[in-house]
Amino acid sequence: MNNPQIAGLEPELLFKHFDALTAVPRPSKREAGAVQWLAKTIRGLGYEPILDDVGNVIVRKPGSKGHESAPMLLLQGHIDMVCEKNRDVVHDFDKDPIPTVLDGDWIRTKGTTLGADNGIGVALGLALLEAKDVVHPPLEMLFTVDEETGMTGASALKNGQLQSHRMINLDSEEEGIVYVGCAGGGDTVGRMILEYEDAPAGLKAMDLRVGGLRGGHSGTDIQKGRGNAIQILGQAVRTLISAIPGVRLSTFQGGSKRNAIAREAEAVVLIPEDRLHQAGELASLVAKEVIQALSPVEPDLKITLEPAAGNFRAIHAAQTSRILDTLLAMPHGVLRMSSDIDGLVETSTNLATVVMEDGTLVVGTSQRSLIESAKKEAIRKVQASLRLGGFSVKSGAGYPGWKPNLSSKLLAAFCASYEELFQKKPEVLAIHAGLECGLIGEVFPGMDMISIGPTILDPHSPAERLNVPDVRKFWKTLLTVLEKLA
Repeated sequence: MNNPQIAGLEPELLFKHFDALTAVPRPSKREAGAVQWLAKTIRGLGYEPILDDVGNVIVRKPGSKGHESAPMLLLQGHIDMVCEKNRDVVHDFDKDPIPTVLDGDWIRTKGTTLGADNGIGVALGLALLEAKDVVHPPLEMLFTVDEETGMTGASALKNGQLQSHRMINLDSEEEGIVYVGCAGGGDTVGRMILEYEDAPAGLKAMDLRVGGLRGGHSGTDIQKGRGNAIQILGQAVRTLISAIPGVRLSTFQGGSKRNAIAREAEAVVLIPEDRLHQAGELASLVAKEVIQALSPVEPDLKITLEPAAGNFRAIHAAQTSRILDTLLAMPHGVLRMSSDIDGLVETSTNLATVVMEDGTLVVGTSQRSLIESAKKEAIRKVQASLRLGGFSVKSGAGYPGWKPNLSSKLLAAFCASYEELFQKKPEVLAIHAGLECGLIGEVFPGMDMISIGPTILDPHSPAERLNVPDVRKFWKTLLTVLEKLA
């Protein structure tokens, strides 16, 4: 057991498997060990998993007694997780278990992402495989790989792999809401070969860092107005260069995942030694101004300036100016709200990462929209910003959205079950995040689909936490739906 407190919660089967999964490393694109663990666990429960060429896992369970001939139902979730941690936390996502903590009604971690997105979906599938007393139709379960960094597992599915014509995706994060549509998305990357020169004499290398931001999911949290560490750092560097003659930029990096809002960023700036005190005051001033602008969303923002160890070269001044102008002018956040659904983001873009690789500056961004033409327009905006700054640009093929079907029989069964249990109707919504439903619907036309899940707050950030009472409601609702469908 990773955490006996969590393994002992009710529903016991579900939390037992979730606890076991938190001990299994499963970063996106590096899930091979988790796939083997999952296959072994399924065999231990008496079923034979089917593994395809990319690592997706399929398993089928006959219907419960008397319901063997009901139409098959697909339950789908993804194996991988976003791996984010606070800078001061020592954790190797390729080797270490997730250190879970039970905090009242919440399961959280110690400075890392929890992996409830979508570990809770995988755990639910395993719990249903093990359960002996659940009334259900024949079940087909699909656990995909690499959802978080490109949905390559779902993209690799081929016609004929699945037998079901109705599907419940288990990758949503708000109990009491059933999703019937999602945004499509794509990535745009800019690259620039850096031009260096030896740093002038009399400059001191200083590490300028932005931290303490909340970050979050670039789909579900993009409308919350949270700060972007990359743009805040760009503002701080620009302030120093503008106010203090001779300041030079040496390194710049920030963010970690294309689908996470950048929480941390850092740069090495070279500052005249007799102006270090002024530079510290300017960094504090930028922090104060940003906190004032973003309060109360980002009250814990910190900008620090400390000596940097090592020898550093200076990026050419003209190129530095182009880089900073590009990062500060880059569209980020909500571009348009939906005209059809109140409070729903239609189109957004996320300035996600800046890294330096072998003398090249690489800027990573992601765009999302419920409307394909609007997604393409957002991509063009980002491409134009990067090209104006002198970057070479490449955009990926992206993934499709999922068009709502309000006449869905599966949706009707879920809504009836929820109202029967809790005497209120669930909300029926589309979501701005990407779900694998769009890709699965393309490969298997006519698939009747909904997406549900328990409450998970701040996914894709170290503040991620899972609500235990809502997991119980999620489980109870799904069992009722399964009985209706049987």
